[in-house]
Amino acid sequence: MAYQFLLCEKKDKVALLTLNRPDKRNALSIALRNEIDQCLAETEGDDSVSVVVIIGAGPSFCAGFDRNEFFIQEPGHLKALMDSTDRFHLRLINFPKPVVAAINGPAMGGGLDLAVLCDVRIASENAAFSHPEIKFGAPTLFGPLAEIIGGGLARDLCLSGRRIDAQEAYRIGLVSQALPADRLLEEAMVIADSIAEAPLGTLRAVKAMIIQTYSWSYQEGAGEWFSQLRPPG
Repeated sequence: MAYQFLLCEKKDKVALLTLNRPDKRNALSIALRNEIDQCLAETEGDDSVSVVVIIGAGPSFCAGFDRNEFFIQEPGHLKALMDSTDRFHLRLINFPKPVVAAINGPAMGGGLDLAVLCDVRIASENAAFSHPEIKFGAPTLFGPLAEIIGGGLARDLCLSGRRIDAQEAYRIGLVSQALPADRLLEEAMVIADSIAEAPLGTLRAVKAMIIQTYSWSYQEGAGEWFSQLRPPG
């Protein structure tokens, strides 16, 4: 299937998804969230694909949600905003195959959430991470980040919104590698190919165990805040 804001190509047992709004720093618009959800749904059912790699087009990984869409108060738009948000998060949270994030630049707000909802993260040396949305009243997705880097550091980043670079992200365990930009995609594909050497059934079983260990709930966290924006009826 062809998409407007997402590139999806298959390389052996790996599906490479490229967020393709470089002029908007790959911000997660309603349309892009829906396309990610649709692409992952198709990939989930494709037994020829064992692993997914996600990267951004241009110099950014993902700037987070497209803030301009939050200023439109028309009921139909608000419903589309909330529905796409829920589908996007729940698809990633419950996706039954391994996902590798190749973080090629800044991953901010919802872009950082996208990265932490992946199973493996590597970053280019010019990557950066933060939750700036705390400053304009949107809650941060604490649970997945805390599971990766620990509660203390996650509280620091979620409450302060401070920005960290790739080296600090590597030091605290947010990413497993910090590489020169020209090596990032190649290394991400090496990692994905290595994972894909295992039988798909085994990968699904391990991923199911990973999902079962989650100690956090999207619906009880940021999901509840987003639901408050949903128009009545």
